[in-house]
Amino acid sequence: MQKKLSVLVATCALVGLSACGILPERADETKNWSAEKLYAEARDEMAGGHYEAAIKLFERLESNYPFGTYASQAQMEIAYAHYKAQDQAEALAAVERFIKLHPNHPQVDYMYYLRGLINFNDQLGFLSFIYEQDPTERDPKATREAFAAFKALVDKFPNSKYAPDSISRMNYLINAMAQYEVHVANYYYRRGAYLAALNRAQDAVTNYSDAPAREEALFLMIRAYDKLGMPVLRDDTQRVFTLNYPNSRFLNPNAKGDAPWWQFWSKATAKPAPKDAVQ
Repeated sequence: MQKKLSVLVATCALVGLSACGILPERADETKNWSAEKLYAEARDEMAGGHYEAAIKLFERLESNYPFGTYASQAQMEIAYAHYKAQDQAEALAAVERFIKLHPNHPQVDYMYYLRGLINFNDQLGFLSFIYEQDPTERDPKATREAFAAFKALVDKFPNSKYAPDSISRMNYLINAMAQYEVHVANYYYRRGAYLAALNRAQDAVTNYSDAPAREEALFLMIRAYDKLGMPVLRDDTQRVFTLNYPNSRFLNPNAKGDAPWWQFWSKATAKPAPKDAVQ
């Protein structure tokens, strides 16, 4: 009985393999498409928000036509499509590949800018606006990486059309890094670790002297010095604080203050597509 069962299983396997050979392979309709058609179809998919389909077409375009303008444009579009699909790792990998392959490309400045945007939007985080979470309460790694990316663009391409927006975002990120230090300082202060709070607040004042978060950092230093029993340093810091921020909301505990400093990015965040380099 066992022998017959084995023969039956083997027979079924052979029939299955034969059936696979009989069924025709699914034709690839893009196989003979021209570069122009592949590019146009991929852009249509992008316009419709079908990023995965667009990526496949751009990859086919690059594979079938590896030389010329279309190939480099397809590489840029792939990076942007991954970015729009919120696939940060793939988007960054595509950006780095393009920069490595085309360091002198006339639009390489855009790829530096896109690298900054990818990290910038990761730093902001989509859910932070749903739950009203200050982004400085999270790991600042992405903040530093976004700042470094935008700085690389501004340093390398100071006349780039993307430079002004990059500078604006750098200013935002500087305050984000300063505010992170203040956030940590407040954390320590609430737990009675006044020396640790003082050190983090001092770091914010010293390293980010032009950031708006400097105001809160100085105020926190005053409170920490008071808790540590250092009246001379407390009073000196108080004088500096009052001189620089005579109308500070921290001097009026009943003031409501403005909306969170970071929320203005929730309404308008530039996310440009790569400029079409082919006619």
